[in-house]
Amino acid sequence: MATPETPRDAVDAIIDQWAVVRPDLNTTAMEVFGRVFRLSRTMGDRMDKAYARFGVSRGEFDVLATLRRTGAPYTLSPRRLSETLMLTTGGMTGRLDKLERAGLLRRSPDPHDRRALQVTLTNKGLAMIDDAVEAGLALQTQALSALDEEQTGQLADLLRQLLAGTVDPQPWS
Repeated sequence: MATPETPRDAVDAIIDQWAVVRPDLNTTAMEVFGRVFRLSRTMGDRMDKAYARFGVSRGEFDVLATLRRTGAPYTLSPRRLSETLMLTTGGMTGRLDKLERAGLLRRSPDPHDRRALQVTLTNKGLAMIDDAVEAGLALQTQALSALDEEQTGQLADLLRQLLAGTVDPQPWS
């Protein structure tokens, strides 16, 4: 429900229209997910622009960020990257090719398995991902400034609970 602090938005207008033509519907779920979808699109577009300044797409950022999160030596197999990012191996190969051409990562033989490869951040990739993650977090933090610290924590908890109820259990890394 809109309050003086939170003015009406496009989702409110949609809900109002449904109330006229189908007053029997409980549209609470539509209100929640309509806003989640719009927020995702808006923030996705902003994140795309932020990462483009560093010469990468959001998907390429995800590859570099996944390697960075592993800690030194910032290395994973292409298969592990694909699993973590829920990508096909073909989709991963395209991203790796572009990032390798840009000098942000390198592929090399796995010293423990002659049949396998490993993907490692280069020094250039490490510096770039550290800058890009800070830029992305600054945008996200700015968006959250509409909420106080307690509200932000509550929202994170509620979204975690909602997500847990809508996805298959997966081993997140």
